[in-house]
Amino acid sequence: MRILSKRQVKELVLYSPQHIARLEKAGQFPKRVQLGVNRVGWVEAEVLDWQEERLARRDVQDERS
Repeated sequence: MRILSKRQVKELVLYSPQHIARLEKAGQFPKRVQLGVNRVGWVEAEVLDWQEERLARRDVQDERS
């Protein structure tokens, strides 16, 4: 298992940290893991699954068009 830093997640999903936090709060993005007092990370597999779900939704929408 690999844990991604805030910077790595930002580069992977191309969202600002603020937008990622909003999505998290709304239950629309994987939850962060508290690694220390001032350190958080995300499970890479969960973030990649989130991306795959979004791609799958895009493909379904394309088929409907």
